[in-house]
Amino acid sequence: MKFTHLGRTGLRVSRLCLGTMNFGPETDETQSFAIMDRAHAVGINFFDTANVYGRSKGRGATEEIVGRWFEKGEGRRERTVLATKLYADMGDWPNEGRLSALNIRRACEASLRRLQTDYIDLYQMHHIDRQTPWEEIWEAMEVLRAQGKVLYVGSSNFAGWHIAKAQGVANQRNLLGLVSEQSLYNLLARQVELEVLPAAIDFGVGVIPWSPLQGGLLGGVVRKEREGSRRNQRWAAADDALRTQLEAYEDLCESLAEEPATVALAWLLSRPGVTGPIIGPRTVDQFDGALRALEITLESKVLEELDRLFPGHRPAPEDYAW
Repeated sequence: MKFTHLGRTGLRVSRLCLGTMNFGPETDETQSFAIMDRAHAVGINFFDTANVYGRSKGRGATEEIVGRWFEKGEGRRERTVLATKLYADMGDWPNEGRLSALNIRRACEASLRRLQTDYIDLYQMHHIDRQTPWEEIWEAMEVLRAQGKVLYVGSSNFAGWHIAKAQGVANQRNLLGLVSEQSLYNLLARQVELEVLPAAIDFGVGVIPWSPLQGGLLGGVVRKEREGSRRNQRWAAADDALRTQLEAYEDLCESLAEEPATVALAWLLSRPGVTGPIIGPRTVDQFDGALRALEITLESKVLEELDRLFPGHRPAPEDYAW
């Protein structure tokens, strides 16, 4: 397994992060345990979840599955860099969501109970809260860190200027501040290259891409449709331009004798500032397939062709000005 530091910290994490969003609603507990055991067996130590995950099984159900896996012992918790998130409403009453000091405290305590642990390695804000001042947010996070309940703080779905503002206030308080940003980033969604990536790199914030396959579109939908596999809803609604684009992409992958999902993950691993993409397997076989991305290096001519097929962005302001 390949490891890297999370942003500017001394914390070492695997270059693939195991996402658990499917645990519960898509993947039963037995299979979820098997995937997590398999992750540790191959050296993946970085797991990501969120308090709201669970969908049809109920909010919090995914954290509970992870917690019951930790309960099995044998070093499972100790070998895991555990990341979870807060922000989304966990109930219908006021202050059961967002980033008030009250909710940060309550959400953390609830996640600790569900996860059956006494600390969270990386506590991430799932979204920006435009109504809560950074002074309040950082004070609440300071308390959790002082109590030993949270070790590092990260963000998710932040704009570049949100990262800059958060770090400015953290610096004023002599805090470490953000160490990671979890963003939508893949070959089909490259907007973060404008300002989020440059900001993250400048501030030493590690970028953790979510949805690296853009909801399955980069996972071989053209071939799967021809084979009669489960139909991807996004592919079914795709316009002609996107269909042509993905057909050309899969032809390129076939010429490389690599799976489309593998190439999409390997491309992200080649991007500056990226700590590691989040993979969200539903089965052990899907998990094993993702590991191939760690073994290949895309040649410069392949990277150039991917840029041609999926045009990206230069950093701002050069992307839109001189």
